[in-house]
Order: sequence, then structure tokens, then C-alpha cells
Amino acid sequence: MTVEVTTLANGLRVATDRMEGVESATVGVWVGAGTRYETAEVNGVAHLLEHMAFKGTKTRSARAIVEAIEAVGGALNAYTSREQTAYHARVLGADLPLAVDLLADILQHSVFDATELERERAVVAQEIGQAEDTPDDVIFDRYQGACYPDQPMGWPVLGTHATLAGLSRPAILGYLDANYGASRMVLAAAGDVEHDKLRDLAGRAFEGLAPQTADAPAPARYAGGDSREARDLEQLHLVLGFQGLSYLDPDFYALSVYSMLLGGGMSSRLFQEVREKRGLVYTIHSFTSFYSDGGLFGIYAGTGPKEAGELVPVIAETVQATARDTTEDEINRAKAQLKAGILMSRESSGARCEQLANQLLVFGRPLPPEEIASRIDAVDGAAIARVAGRLCKGKPTLAALGPTGGLETFERLQSRFG
Repeated sequence: MTVEVTTLANGLRVATDRMEGVESATVGVWVGAGTRYETAEVNGVAHLLEHMAFKGTKTRSARAIVEAIEAVGGALNAYTSREQTAYHARVLGADLPLAVDLLADILQHSVFDATELERERAVVAQEIGQAEDTPDDVIFDRYQGACYPDQPMGWPVLGTHATLAGLSRPAILGYLDANYGASRMVLAAAGDVEHDKLRDLAGRAFEGLAPQTADAPAPARYAGGDSREARDLEQLHLVLGFQGLSYLDPDFYALSVYSMLLGGGMSSRLFQEVREKRGLVYTIHSFTSFYSDGGLFGIYAGTGPKEAGELVPVIAETVQATARDTTEDEINRAKAQLKAGILMSRESSGARCEQLANQLLVFGRPLPPEEIASRIDAVDGAAIARVAGRLCKGKPTLAALGPTGGLETFERLQSRFG
């Protein structure tokens, strides 16, 4: 394994995954905080902070930041999720010191200028509007909110127009001070990188970063239920799902295999039964969302108004059937897809960097690919039946957006899993 990890005196973990034969590197800082660390009044602040970090520091303007990275042919970007926020860059290996310096600067010395804040607030408002106009995007926020109502885990990452309007500079600084401590961060790099050099760069660049940690967020409380919004659309967009599992659950790999088997590809049960055999949808797939103390499992489909009434019962029956009669060939095919995806992703410095950072934040250690493959290989029919049974015993969640009139009642749907 090519991975090395060092923890600095302030708690910042520095991790590298050297890839021979490449000339570029991806480097980034992953922060173990996201939307679920917000309060209701400042929903969206984690995402707005991510935007504002690029809008000027004590020594660089917003334009100077992007000109510096693009002058060496690199790229700088970021994203916010419910439990993490990431800031990452891709550069040639020789330009890694510049990328680290830029990351350290925006994370420690951003000024959050009032004019820039108002301008970026308008940009994020446009982003929220764009999401609302994209039904196959916003339906996942509706699903998340129905699974976790009235709590941070169910709030949209972007926030709402109402909460965005109230986000102030003190609110951003308060969130930053509470959550961006060194011991909550991982500086990871993959590609043309030498561990000792990155460790030394990080030691100088992040020396002043305090080690403080925030309080643990409120536990995720799955409730489940029904969320339907009638909208004048050509297609009905829906997600049907259940309470899932956390990263640390013993059935983590079994659920990953099950999801692939059920709706992970063109040979999957759902694709073959719902699209190929019955022609009820253009697209259908299953997905998993793993969190530190819970998770979600879901199935997304887009269908026409006439097909909606037949679609949900077919999905329900297919889900039930996988708990009873999966074949060894299906399981082996799903395991092969998962393992191939892992191995193929290792050809990308960006994927390897992100995987390494996520593993350190979630598991506290890097996971060798051989260990992951071994755990996938250990999944058998009994494990698939067990994890499918665990899902179906819980209360389902249905989120639907579009012409919802053809859908059966939630009570009828719930009875299919009783």
C-alpha cells in the first residue's frame, strides 16, 4: 500500500497516496463538518462559507486566487455535503506547494468582505433556483427531508431562500470557528506527491490552525413518511426508500452489494423488471447514503402519469423478492461490479485523494483495497437476505414530484412491506 499518514501537533492529519508514473497530483482539505452541524436559523451557512472561502483573503483578492492556480494550469474547487466540506486542487506535482499555500490561505485568512458576501448570496440564490427547476435533482432533497423531518439531517445543503437571506458575516465566522479545527481536518494528496515534503509544507502552512473540535451534532432520527408535490411536469419523479445503515454497521458491505444487485446497472433486478420487461420507466436506479450514525437506502425512478399506478407496486414486489430468492450469479455479478469500480477509480488521483480523506474521517484509518475487496467477497446469499429483511421491516419513505394523481395512498404502500 502506498499510503502514509502523519498527525501534526495541532491534530491535522496529513495523508498521501503516491502514484507512480503520473505527473499531476490532487490535494485537498476535508473538514468533518457539513449541513448537519447547522442550526435552523443558519441552514445553508456551511455551503455559503464554502463559496466565500474563495472570495478573498488578507493577501489575495478573489481574482488573484483563481489567477494563481490557473497560471500553472491547475484547478481549484470545493463541495459541501451533510457531514463534510471539501476544498481541493489539481496541479502538476511540481506545483503542489502553491496548491497547499492557496488552500491554507483560504481556510485561515479569508476576510468575508461584505460586498463579496452580498454578491455571493445572489449567486447561491441562483443555485437554489436552478435546483428547484431541476426535478430529478430536487426530488432527493424532498426525500431527505421526509426521512429526517425537522432536523439538520433533513435540511437542504444549499439552505432556502429565507435562510440564505438571513446569513450574516458573524454567522459565517461563528460556524467557521466552531467547526474548522485542525483535529477535524484531513489534508490529503494523491498522485505525484512525496509524503515528507507534504508533511513539511502542511506543518508550516497550517501551524496556526487551532485544534479545537465542535460538539457532536444531534443524532440522526429517521422518521419516514410521505412527501408529494403536484407539479405540471411531463414525468413523475419519485424516490422510494427506507432507513439505511451507518458506515460502521456490520452489514455495510452487504447493503452495498444488495444495492448494486437491486438497481446498480442494466443487469440489475429493477432495470430488467421495470424498464426492460414492462417499459414503465426510462431510468431507474437504487442508491445508498451512509452517515456516521445512520443512513438511507432509496430507489429513484422517472415515469409517466399513466405508468405511475403500476410502477410502485412493481418496485415493492421486486424489493421483497430480493429478500427471498437472489441467485449466486446475481450476487457474484454485483460484487464484481463493486470491486471493478473500486479498482478503476484508483486510476484517478482525484478519486484516490477523496477516498483516503473520507476513510480517515469516517474510519480513522486508510482502508487497503485488498481489505475492501475481501469484505465484498465475504457477502453471500444469507447476508443479502438479512440486509434486505432489515430494510423492509422499517417504515418506508416516498417522495414524489410531478403528476402525482396516479400514485396509490401511502397507507397502501406501507402495507406492502408489513
